[in-house]
Amino acid sequence: MSYKAEYIWIDGTEPTAKLRSKTKILADGAELPIWGFDGSSTNQAEGHASDRVLNPVFSCPDPIRGGDNVLVLCEVLNIDMTPHESNTRALLRPVAEKFAGQEPIFGIEQEYTFFDGVRPLGFPVGGFPAAQGGYYCGVGSDEIFGRDIVEKHLDHCLAAGLEISGINAEVMPGQWEFQVGPLGPLEVSDQLWIARWLLYRTAEDFNVSATLNPKPVKGDWNGAGAHTNFSTKSMREDYRAIISACEALGEGSKPLDHVKNYGAGIDERLTGLHETAPWNEFSYGVSDRGASVRIPWQVEKDGKGYIEDRRPNANVDPYVVTRLIVDTCCTGLEKDGLV
Repeated sequence: MSYKAEYIWIDGTEPTAKLRSKTKILADGAELPIWGFDGSSTNQAEGHASDRVLNPVFSCPDPIRGGDNVLVLCEVLNIDMTPHESNTRALLRPVAEKFAGQEPIFGIEQEYTFFDGVRPLGFPVGGFPAAQGGYYCGVGSDEIFGRDIVEKHLDHCLAAGLEISGINAEVMPGQWEFQVGPLGPLEVSDQLWIARWLLYRTAEDFNVSATLNPKPVKGDWNGAGAHTNFSTKSMREDYRAIISACEALGEGSKPLDHVKNYGAGIDERLTGLHETAPWNEFSYGVSDRGASVRIPWQVEKDGKGYIEDRRPNANVDPYVVTRLIVDTCCTGLEKDGLV
């Protein structure tokens, strides 16, 4: 007997990387080996030296094929086994290890938009639907589009054993969200990439595409983000640590250092409108969805909990956003003696 292993990796496309995958047939009980691919076709090599290596780092049941088949997330390596320059996971690993004692965890809210051809799902041909207002967490075929795909994607994620914590319809027609976590920085990032692959693959069966474009429709329509919820052990115990983390994110050049790595096209989404703060200003506040960083109301009430960085785009690389937040906030907490 044999089983199918779908090897999944992140390519070198800029400014926003894409997911790639291919299938390997393995003997029953065989371990997942390293594998190779043509990097010249994924923006990760030139044709005269095109071999690149796929190194498995995370696997889970394949809910689409079923049986003993698996999905395999891989890091991309050079043939000398060093991390490829597109391998952002390799940059996160030492930061996660350095601050592991602070027990950082994340929950990431992945927004996305379905498209039917060149128009968002639910948009009439050659026109626009009714203005925003009734679509968010709505019900009914006049306001909700794509629920069958969303439910199937949720079932696939659960069957794969991913830590999916919820779904909801978003503010624009055809726009949805799922949440992954709470998990550590490497774990949440690995699982988010797999959940994204499952989203694309599930939508494919419905002849619909899913996009992480941060501003899928110009004008008076909400963009798509990846709001990133974060806490450490001390933040989950002491409100002073909540404020320390917010202050660390706003210190010196940190706001722009983060924003420029929070996804391509971020200036189109972070305008100060549509529940965003301006991309070039930093703020934080309790229950404020117009702030860069929101402190949930119950966190202030309880005197402990987590913060929500509302700036990351839907197309952000989770390995990058978790690395930046862990490094900035955990360093700040150490500096303030709140570890």
